[in-house]
Amino acid sequence: MMQGALSSQAAQGNHVVTVKPHSLFDDVYGIAVGILFVVMGVLLLQAAGLITGGVAGISLLVSYTMDLSVGVLFMLINLPFFLFGYLFMGARFTVKSLIGSVAIMLLLKLMPGGLVIGHVHPMVAALGGGTFCGMGILALARHGAGVGGTGIVTLWLQKKYGINAGRTQVAIDAVILLVALSIVQPDLVGWSSLSAIAMSSMVMAWHRPGRYFGN
Repeated sequence: MMQGALSSQAAQGNHVVTVKPHSLFDDVYGIAVGILFVVMGVLLLQAAGLITGGVAGISLLVSYTMDLSVGVLFMLINLPFFLFGYLFMGARFTVKSLIGSVAIMLLLKLMPGGLVIGHVHPMVAALGGGTFCGMGILALARHGAGVGGTGIVTLWLQKKYGINAGRTQVAIDAVILLVALSIVQPDLVGWSSLSAIAMSSMVMAWHRPGRYFGN
């Protein structure tokens, strides 16, 4: 996941595959795609009054109780986690994640001017929004970045101790959803649980050692 030497070798069956690190264009394009996926996922969830896991879910949850936009809350909640990322994941990872989070904040403020979701069924929002967010997180992680917040912690735990990021995210999301019961209607929390499962399943299935060759 992280940028390393100029080239590395990965065993694939009985063959040795030489793998080159991502180029600058690869990183820029991959991170941009990840940002767009996350924003689309959050907008779908917001249109149905749902939340999801991670910092996106916390931002949505708080936005339902305060007169602050999801984008601003997303950035504010992320700030202490960026310090953690700088200390334990390195400056490169933190800078990429910070740029990604700023871009997400701006797009969440600008996108409603170009995309208005009139109606979306909670099941569609849960599955679509959760999957979009999960794909976005995965794309960012593949290019050495994160969406901030709890994602930085889960990626660090996987990098440091080999603990699957998806499983850790499920545990964190369960706590977020329990808190949501005091703010959001129980049926919407149920649909939100589906979105959190969809999001974490993407990370759990695809972000693990041996699944992907590349830096």
